[in-house]
Amino acid sequence: MSFLLRLTTERAAIAIAFTLLFAMASRVSVDPDMWWHIRLGEHILETSQPVYADTFSHTHAGLVHRNHSWLAQVVMVAAWRLAGHLGLTLFVSLLATGGMFFLYRAGAGVIYMQGFVLVIGAACAAAFWSPRPQMFTFFFSAVLIYLLFELKRKGRDRLWLLPPMLWLWGNCHGGFIFAFILIGAFAFGEWINCRFALGESRAPPRAIGKLLWITLLSLALMPLNPLGLEVFATPFETIGISGLRNYIQEWQSPDFGQAQSWGFILLLGTLLGAISASRRRLDATESLLIIGTLFLALLSGRNLSLFAVVAAPIASIHIDQALSRKGWLIQGRIRESPRRVAVNLTLIALVAFGAIFHVEYVTNDKTIRRALLLNFPVNAVRHLTAAPLEGKLFNSYNWGGYLIFAAPRHPVFIDGRTDLYRDFLDDYVAAFRDDSWRSLFNLWDIRIALIESASQLAMQLDNAVDWRREYSDELASIFVRSDQ
Repeated sequence: MSFLLRLTTERAAIAIAFTLLFAMASRVSVDPDMWWHIRLGEHILETSQPVYADTFSHTHAGLVHRNHSWLAQVVMVAAWRLAGHLGLTLFVSLLATGGMFFLYRAGAGVIYMQGFVLVIGAACAAAFWSPRPQMFTFFFSAVLIYLLFELKRKGRDRLWLLPPMLWLWGNCHGGFIFAFILIGAFAFGEWINCRFALGESRAPPRAIGKLLWITLLSLALMPLNPLGLEVFATPFETIGISGLRNYIQEWQSPDFGQAQSWGFILLLGTLLGAISASRRRLDATESLLIIGTLFLALLSGRNLSLFAVVAAPIASIHIDQALSRKGWLIQGRIRESPRRVAVNLTLIALVAFGAIFHVEYVTNDKTIRRALLLNFPVNAVRHLTAAPLEGKLFNSYNWGGYLIFAAPRHPVFIDGRTDLYRDFLDDYVAAFRDDSWRSLFNLWDIRIALIESASQLAMQLDNAVDWRREYSDELASIFVRSDQ
C-alpha cells in the first residue's frame, strides 16, 4: 500500500478540483436543439445517410441538408440510448472536464492557483456547455491549445496528433474552422517572436515550418467527410445567415446584464490582472490569441468558451510568474504521512460523494420532468399526438426540435437547423408582426398552431373568427382552423 503515500495534498487538490468541475458541468439536459440532434443521430443510424433530403419539416421537405455534425450526433444518440438523460449529462460533463484538464496542462503553477483560474474559466465557458455537437469544439480547441503551448513552452513536439484530431473535429462540428484560426495566429505570432526575439519561450523556426506542413496535410484530409469539399464552405455559409445574428441570442454580442456573461467579465479581469502582476509584456503569440478570441467573443456570445480556452492558461502562466517573482512558491511533496493520506482520501471521497449526489439529482425522473414541463410543451404535444388533428403545423422556433423528437407525425414549420432554413427565419419572425401571420398561414396552408400561450400571436388567434383554441396550459396553446 506504499503507493497510497504518494497521494500528496497537491494531488488530492487536483482530484478535488476536477471532481468539482465535473459537477459544475453536470446539469439537466433540456437544451432546445439537443432533441433534433438526437433525432438526426437516429436517422443516421437507421439510413447511414448524414446528407439527406429533409422529411422533418413541411416547409423544406425534400431540400438537401448537409449535416456537418453527423458524427457528434451519432455519439449523442448512443449516449441517449445507453442512459437517457444521464447519458447526455455525462456527454457534456466528460467533454467539459476533459477540456479543462488540457487547459490545466497548458497552463503553469500549482493546482491551488490553477484551480482558482480554471473555475473562473469554466464559469465563462459553461454558459454554452450543453448537449450539442459544439461540445466537441470546446474539447478539441482545448487539446489544440495544449499541443501548441507544449511546443512553445517546453519544446515537446506532438504535432503528429493534429491530422487525426482535426479530421475528427471536422466530422463532429463546423467549429473546426477555429482550429485553423488558432494555428494561424500561433504560427504567425511565433514567427514574430523568433524574428524580433520576443518573449521568454519560443517555438523554434523549424517547428513552425513543421506545424504549417502538418496543417496543410490536415486540410487535405478534411474532405474525407460525407460533405466532401463542401465541408470547407459550411462554417462560412452558417456565419453568413443574417437571421442568426438578428434573432438568435447566442449568435449576438454578449448581454453583460445577464448572469451567463459575468464569468467572461471575471475571466477578462483576472487575465488583465495577471498580466499586470507578472510585469511581463505579452509576446506576439499571446497577444494575437487573446485579441483574436476576445474579438470573436464580443462578436458572438457562443464564442465565450473559445476565449476561455485561450485566456485561462495564459492567465495561469502570468500569475505563476508573478508569484515566482515574489518568491511565493509552494514546494510540492513526493510522499505524505499515513495520517495526511487518510485526510486526503476522506476529502476526495466527500467531494466525490457530493458530485455523485448532484449528478443523481439533475438526472432523476422528478427533476427531468419538472425541467421538461417548464421548458417544453410536453402536455400540449401529448394532446397533439392523441387528438385526431390533421393539417400543416405552425410551431414556435424554440420548440421545433422537441416536436421533431416527440411528435414525428407532424412535420414542423421550423426548428433549430438554421443551416437548412437560412433566411427563412425572417418569414417566421414576420408572423409575429401585426396581421402578417394571415398571409404566412395562407401561403403554407397552416391548419394547426402550437405556440406560447402568452405570445402576441396567441392573442391574435384568440380574436380570429376562423381559429379556435383547442388546448391551452400556462406554457403552450394549440389553435386549429375553425373548419376542422
